[in-house]
Amino acid sequence: MMVRVKPNALPWLGVSLLVFVLDQWSKAWVLSSLPEYTAVPVIDGFWNWYRTYNTGAAFSFLADAGGWQKYFFMVLAFAISGLMAWMLARTPRRDWRQALPLALVIGGAIGNVVDRLVHGHVVDFIQWYVKDHYWPAFNIADAAVVGGAIGIGLFGLFSGKSKPAAG
Repeated sequence: MMVRVKPNALPWLGVSLLVFVLDQWSKAWVLSSLPEYTAVPVIDGFWNWYRTYNTGAAFSFLADAGGWQKYFFMVLAFAISGLMAWMLARTPRRDWRQALPLALVIGGAIGNVVDRLVHGHVVDFIQWYVKDHYWPAFNIADAAVVGGAIGIGLFGLFSGKSKPAAG
């Protein structure tokens, strides 16, 4: 008797690779072309290029922790990426609602890990603002992680799978 194996979603790691390459390419451009800590307007009143660095996590969480956080965030990113790759291996290839968000988080997490390894911090350069209200600067890896996390939450909440009735 032949058992048919359903194709898993590991080929979605190609999206992770694309995110990683775009992230690293954009950061190389930023490091070679943008001045540090100087706003370069893209769309007046909304968007600047602004080269800055983050030694912490989202919103500079633990940025002033003394250096140990660099290794903590690298280990955390590898652990989360490994877990999500494991989840991809168990996801049907056609289930893009689960595969795409996982792939986005993996690519973004690894992109920021490379920054921490190479530079000791993450390079941020996208700055959005309205009047005097500025969103913390971020990068393509950050956007992929946030987009993937939102997708995991939204598609998980609205997956259409009903839970068995308690009985």
